[in-house]
Amino acid sequence: MLQIIFNLNWIAIGLAFLVYFFLGYIWFTVLFAKPYRFSLGKENETQEPLAPIFIIGPGICTLFNLVTTAVLFSALQINQMADALRWGSLIGIGYLAANTFTIAINPNIPRPILYGIISSAYHLVGINIAAMILVPNF
Repeated sequence: MLQIIFNLNWIAIGLAFLVYFFLGYIWFTVLFAKPYRFSLGKENETQEPLAPIFIIGPGICTLFNLVTTAVLFSALQINQMADALRWGSLIGIGYLAANTFTIAINPNIPRPILYGIISSAYHLVGINIAAMILVPNF
């Protein structure tokens, strides 16, 4: 396992991270800003600047997701774009979207289905873009 981690293409992982992270910024602040705030019940609140934890925390989690995806691609010898998209979709739906909906379904999120759709779609798009960046590098 350590051998796989040492042999990962960290430049590709870094590029995938930057793209995925930037997509999150665009997704939640431009493309779906109003529906996202509505899903959280904050549509009438003045938006305050985000504390660093709300920027750095998701970034670290995204990096873990990408390293895990890169390890899987390496171990499973995923080296074709079609296979990368299949695995990206499986990871996106089976882990990222499922986990997002699990988090959303709680009393603190007033519109969990809307929140789950917006956030899950982001992860599904993000992980597939990342998969396309990662696959030519293994």
